[in-house]
Amino acid sequence: MQVTLVDATTIDPMPGAEAEVVEVMRDLIRIDTSNYGDGTGPGEAAAADYVLARLQEVGLSPERISCGAPGRDAVTVRIPGRHRDRGALLLHGHLDVVPAQPSDWSHPPFAAEIDDDLGVPMVWGRGAVDMKDMDAMALSLVRAWTREGVAPDRDIVLMFLPDEEAGGHLGSQWLVRNHPDLFEGVTEAVGEVGGFSMTIRDDLRLYLIQTAEKGMGWIRLTATGQAGHGSMLNDDNAVTTLCAAIARVGTYEFPVHVTATVRSFLAELSEALDVELDPDDLPTTLQRLGPLARFVGATLKNTAAPTMLDAGYKVNVIPGTAQGHVDTRFLPGYEDELLGTLDELLGPGVAREFVNRDIALETTFDGPSIDAMAAALRAEDPYARAVPYMLSGGTDGKAFSTLGIRCFGFAPLQLPPTLDFGALFHGVDERVPVAAVRFGTRVLDRFLRAC
Repeated sequence: MQVTLVDATTIDPMPGAEAEVVEVMRDLIRIDTSNYGDGTGPGEAAAADYVLARLQEVGLSPERISCGAPGRDAVTVRIPGRHRDRGALLLHGHLDVVPAQPSDWSHPPFAAEIDDDLGVPMVWGRGAVDMKDMDAMALSLVRAWTREGVAPDRDIVLMFLPDEEAGGHLGSQWLVRNHPDLFEGVTEAVGEVGGFSMTIRDDLRLYLIQTAEKGMGWIRLTATGQAGHGSMLNDDNAVTTLCAAIARVGTYEFPVHVTATVRSFLAELSEALDVELDPDDLPTTLQRLGPLARFVGATLKNTAAPTMLDAGYKVNVIPGTAQGHVDTRFLPGYEDELLGTLDELLGPGVAREFVNRDIALETTFDGPSIDAMAAALRAEDPYARAVPYMLSGGTDGKAFSTLGIRCFGFAPLQLPPTLDFGALFHGVDERVPVAAVRFGTRVLDRFLRAC
């Protein structure tokens, strides 16, 4: 049976969702769900309690699932669509946040205060953009749909997840391994990080839809040598061996590779700007991009950033081992190249092992869901142009893609032109404009009921 899809521009967004979304987001920010990655944080149980109660309040029957450890809880519910024979869409958000040091912030990170910046009211707090804003949009929308008896076009599987900030081992990955039934019929997924605006000029805003993610390898390096007294000659010093290897890795320039997503992004940008951006002449292209160059640069090559060093226990003792950590990120299709290069740079005497490893992913910028995203954005912003991009970090989409699910990043926000949005992820003074969250709620409503 052929289904005629609804036009996103003809949908009237639910006012009830927009009316409560900011307060729901502030409630979630006030729940400290800091994820330290070592099991010492508060966990997500309190946030899961909140989400569960708000869904039950409107008559839904969500399921709460413990993801392999105390306090690491997910909440999920399936919203039936009008066409049950269509593939379902997974709408996912994570409840955990990275830690915040209050003394570094101008506003308390878990107070969710509203204060102006750049002349617009903003909600300040850890998780404001990563990603309790999107959690609040999804929660408020589903509540409004249920109150008003509105159904999306296809089934929506809604998931609020733990542990994304530590790789999802006690969240998305655990659910994929232990509860594959939750994903029955799901063909596509939408989560962070995408859909935000980048102002090119007064009559043109690009909205970056995430269609690819770099892969990740957190690697522990261990150098071994001859332990001994610090006053003695020693040409087999583990610290020296490790530091030399770390220096080679940290200063290495990886070759440029233009993936399909980046090539498509540059083509869309070239047409939008009416400027030739040749993907085969990257130095000239990056010069022409101006401030966009920093954003694009991380998606052009593999990277390996030394981040931690640990050796010794006393100043006059040469240790027998020294350890360091490197954060590697690889383009889709280029993990083997990265690891081969890394082994050459490390040389003899330094062993590597993965602390955390996850895949890269990439899909095409086409299909009904992409069309619905673009239409929903244009309905709320006549100067919107949707373009694909690659995220240099990672999301829970990596786990879901292993089930054959096509994954996108689409948490729509219309942002002030001068806001350095990228710096807010995991940054000090994380904040999001109140108007941007309300805008995103309207766009997401149009998209989810039309896709």
